[in-house]
Amino acid sequence: MRKTALLLYGVASYVVFLATFLYLIGFIGNLWVPKSIDAVPTMGLAPALAIDLALLALFAVQHSVMARGFFKRWLTRHIPEAAERSTYVLASSLVLILLVVFWQPLGGLIWHVSSPALTAALYSLFGVGWLLVLVSTSLISHFDLFGLRQVWLAVRGRSYTPLAFATPWLYRYVRHPLYAGFLIAIWATPTMTVTHLVFALMASAYIVIGTMLEERDLRGVHTEYEAYARAVPRFVPRLRTTVRASCTHRAA
Repeated sequence: MRKTALLLYGVASYVVFLATFLYLIGFIGNLWVPKSIDAVPTMGLAPALAIDLALLALFAVQHSVMARGFFKRWLTRHIPEAAERSTYVLASSLVLILLVVFWQPLGGLIWHVSSPALTAALYSLFGVGWLLVLVSTSLISHFDLFGLRQVWLAVRGRSYTPLAFATPWLYRYVRHPLYAGFLIAIWATPTMTVTHLVFALMASAYIVIGTMLEERDLRGVHTEYEAYARAVPRFVPRLRTTVRASCTHRAA
């Protein structure tokens, strides 16, 4: 029964994440969903901005603190070690759901693209960003990243083995293609409102800080990471970058 519950927990956490992730694409792109990032404002600028900043800060703190070693050690004293990653994924999804539900549009217009061709190009770039996120997770073991590999190994009675240091495709050109995809997706929009700009600026700042924290952990785990970091840029590829070793790592 315990193994069945563990497997169901891992699968349920992944399903919640997947539904949240798909909704987030529509939310940021103002596509398909009932409430998007640029819905009609319902309150004054100051309280709305305070709520949005608090929601973004909550996500940043949860996402970063739960990824640190000290928190993982504390958490696994209370739950099975195999459920740690699924718990992280579930908590991240729940905080994103809170962000979407309580997000307060601010209104205001920074830019608007009226050209159909340019609008199509920006939406295409938006899609490329999300595709890059998906491909990047696949390159570093999608199911390990989202906790399913851990619970499956536990159910089968096998010990978890961390992923080996490797050079999966995109990671030879940038150290964080997953985050690069997010950056493309949040900035590629034909209509940039004040609301979207606040979200994009805060998310971008978190990505930069998050990668610094993540890389500090990676340097402690993988002796090869320092040389890799010197050879490969963080987000923007160089015209000529060739690397033979990169690190399979998780988003912080």
